[in-house]
Amino acid sequence: MDGTTWHDQLAHPGRRDAFYLETGHACFAKRPPRPFPPPYAPQDGDGPSGSLQHPSERSRGPCVDGELMRGLTNGDDALLAAERYIAVNDGVGAWATRPNGHAALWSRLMLHFWAIEVDREWHAMTTCRQFNPTEYLQRAYERTIQVTSRPPQWQGTTTACTAFVATDHDDGRRPILYATNLGDSQLLVLRPREEAVIYKTLEQWHWFDCPRQLGTNSPDTPRQNAVTDRVPIQEDDVLLAMSDGVTDNLWEHEVVRNVLGSLHEWDEKGFGAHATRTAPGRMSFVAENLMDAARTIAQDPFAESPFMERAVEEGLALEGGKLDDISVVAAVCRRRAST
Repeated sequence: MDGTTWHDQLAHPGRRDAFYLETGHACFAKRPPRPFPPPYAPQDGDGPSGSLQHPSERSRGPCVDGELMRGLTNGDDALLAAERYIAVNDGVGAWATRPNGHAALWSRLMLHFWAIEVDREWHAMTTCRQFNPTEYLQRAYERTIQVTSRPPQWQGTTTACTAFVATDHDDGRRPILYATNLGDSQLLVLRPREEAVIYKTLEQWHWFDCPRQLGTNSPDTPRQNAVTDRVPIQEDDVLLAMSDGVTDNLWEHEVVRNVLGSLHEWDEKGFGAHATRTAPGRMSFVAENLMDAARTIAQDPFAESPFMERAVEEGLALEGGKLDDISVVAAVCRRRAST
């Protein structure tokens, strides 16, 4: 889906910031997703991800407490893109073997409640110095525990990688990125004109292939374990929120090369009658190409991959890519024409 948001009609009206995100996404699920259980299931049978092309139609996707869930489900992952924020949560697939396990529900609910917390705080404050992203994730975590504790008590865990952009009110000419991460998904910021990575989150693990995660039986919490960074960025910087389906299969230099190549191809050749550097679809093109590159390695049993490299370091005889859900949200920071 192209454009800047999946749920603008659901967000509360409020101030428009000087900067916004133009977004796109791409997904690959390693297996057909499990349907969401009642009372969260879509009423018209659209499946676990539903459709957010018509967000005013509540029956078009899964709901919680009478409200359409924000974001999109991809296998056990959940992802979100909007004018002010992007996020990827990676649900831990092992919960599929438990009777009441549902990692996809946990990842989607966490994302949904986090977005609500950001919107609530966004409209209540006057300066970005008041933002407390770790607390937004903590409240989303507590709310997810609350709703999943209702009978039959759905269990699961998820990583969380979230980011939003606001104007630096000490210097209204500059955007600030607030990035919060817990687990092994990754947010990466690329400055295309310098061909350089200016920021990335660091993965967190308990041990090999067991990331920090939020949910049932996990000791991790946002207040104790999440890392939040306040990062000055610039207009035209590219933000990537990626599940480990990308980072387990592509090294950082391959991600950078792929994204720069996609930007160059779009800008040089153009796609569609009115393709430009600011045309909707550019970030979707970037995300699709990156997802395809990760999927190619994930499905190759003989490929070299970061996951294989880490396994060998642990003394495990593994080779090839890692078949996993692959979720990519790509965004570019823009300044509003009126500011």
